[in-house]
Formats: sequence, C-alpha cells, structure tokens
Amino acid sequence: MNRVLTAAADPRLLKGRGARSNASSRYDMEKRVRFDDGWNSDEGDDPPPLKTEIIRDATRTIITRNDSPDISFERSINPYRGCEHGCIYCFARPTHAYLGLSPGLDFESKILVKPDAAKLLEVELMKPSYRPAVIAMGTNTDPYQPLERDLRITRSILEVLAEFKHPVGIVTKSAAVTRDIDILAPMAKEGLARVALSVTTLDKKLARSMEPRAATPVRRLETIRALADAGIPVTVMSAPIIPALNDDEMESILAAATEAGTTKAGYTLVRLPLEIKDLFREWLEAQEPNRARHVMSLIRSMRGGKDYDATWGKRMTGSGPYARMIAQRFAIATRRLGLNKDRMPLDTSKFRIPPRTGDQLSLTL
Repeated sequence: MNRVLTAAADPRLLKGRGARSNASSRYDMEKRVRFDDGWNSDEGDDPPPLKTEIIRDATRTIITRNDSPDISFERSINPYRGCEHGCIYCFARPTHAYLGLSPGLDFESKILVKPDAAKLLEVELMKPSYRPAVIAMGTNTDPYQPLERDLRITRSILEVLAEFKHPVGIVTKSAAVTRDIDILAPMAKEGLARVALSVTTLDKKLARSMEPRAATPVRRLETIRALADAGIPVTVMSAPIIPALNDDEMESILAAATEAGTTKAGYTLVRLPLEIKDLFREWLEAQEPNRARHVMSLIRSMRGGKDYDATWGKRMTGSGPYARMIAQRFAIATRRLGLNKDRMPLDTSKFRIPPRTGDQLSLTL
C-alpha cells in the first residue's frame, strides 16, 4: 500500500523553513504529493536539500497601486515575490498561487526577483504626468530578506528615490536595513524616509519557529536603536498578534521598542486568508499541539466564527470582545509610553527630476 509523504515527514527537509508542506497551487488542475511506493525504502536515501531558487521576474512596471480604504498608502514597490524569511503566518503566501507555485515551501524557496527595478522606477518617475505620493516598501514581502545582501535591489531603488527626493516608507523585520542608513538618514533629515520594524515576539525560540530566517528579537530591537540614533523615524509594529500565543507580549514589545528609541507603534491581528489557514494550522499542531485548538478558537472568535474575515476595517484588527480587549490594551500601553503623539507626514513637495547630462538648461531673465 502506498504511503503519502508530507514535507513534515522528514525534518531534514524542513530545516530553516516555516511551512511544513508544499501543496499544489489552488489553480492547478492536478494535485501533486510526494509518496513512497515501498521501493528503496530501506536504503536510507536522504531527500534532496531544499535550496532557495532565484527566478527572474520579467515585470515591466515597478510601482503597484491600490485603492483599499483601510491601507494608509496607495503606492508600493516589492523588489521580491516570495520571501526567504519563511514566516508561517505571512499573508502574502497565497500570491504564489498566481504564479502556479505553492504558498507553502515554494513561497519561501522559489523567489522571484526584479533586478531591473531601479531602472523601471526611474522611467516611471521621469514621466511628465507623474505626481509624487509616498511609496511603501515591504507591504507584501520583506525588501531586506536574505537575498538582498547580495542582490542589492532594494538599495538600488532607494538610490533612485533619494536622487528624485521621493518619500518612502519601509516595513521590515530584518536588521539588514541598517546597511542603508547612509541613504536613509539624509532622506529622513529632509522628511523623506521612515522605517517600521515588525517585532512579533521577544521569545527567541518562538521567533525561530514562526519566522525561521528572520532576525532574532534582540537584533530587531538593536536595529530600532541604530535607526533612531541615525535620526530615522522608527515605528514598531507588534504584529501579527496571535491570541494565546504572543498576545500577552504586546506591552513588553512596545516597552522594549520605546526604550530602544521608537516614537510610534502599531499592531495587526494575524490574518489567515486562503491557503494560510491550513498552513498555519498545520504548523500550530506540530509546534504548539497543546495550544493549537485554543489559538484557533480565539482567532475565530475575532473573525465572526470563521478563520478569516476579509471585510475592510476589520481584517487588520478583528471584531468581538477579545479583539476589543487587544485594542484597549494597545491604546493604554501607547498612552503610558508616550507613543504616537506626533504624526508627521512624509514630504512630497521636494520631489524633482534630477538633471541629466545633455539636458538643455532653462533660460532665466
């Protein structure tokens, strides 16, 4: 009798990865699984190592626009599709299905990269019809995931934005953002840059399990301090909040980040759309079996009895008594710590197209 094998059957395949399976895309006509037919089962063959594969993204535009009423930005840039950090809760996982790839292990091991991003951005900013608005980076996948260390796509984008004096807001959970302080600090001085650090937990063991290739909690707090010391406005995101798993740490996270130099804070509730609900539940049952049922019960209590509610205005913070309690705790903690007192918008008025060699000089009388 054939035995179906899941990725979870061999921990060697999962080392350094968040998802425990790699189910086919929801758009695939055929569903594929690995299985053992009994041949060579006693030979002790190791599974092939799961290495990160880089795929060139042939996109012709780089700025993405949205009109969602509960999102604070209308334009974003994502240098990468997929993310090596492997965060099991990542709401971007289902986007890999559009590519015919799995939101599971494929999402964190098959990464699409945009090496021409800076050139494409320059072309868009040069258009006479372009009007500046804050560009957000890290809204889908992390712009400072491990591949960035060598590919430097995010840095090349920042160099263009700095040249055009274009405002940018970055969200990351990586300490690698400190590499670009030399670009971000001068931009911040002109009101053109800010950074948000996502701190999910202060528990190193839990962080390593949920976010296997992201920076440790200590490194993220050190990153907040380094950015703040450089004069770059830093927001801490206590995100995502997962009831009965890390929600009890919210106040501690906010306090630690405040001590490190942040002046602003935010939070979001864990989101489990489409394939994420199954991937997250699979991870919970493997890593937190004693709490899995309770965690999912509380999540549903904040999602109208479902695993997820995509309603605008509710999808980030949920609804119901438990969600209201979290909101109240956040409000009390930020007030006590003196966070979110000032809301200085980034400056769009300084945008200009830099002169190029051969440009005709304007005549003045």
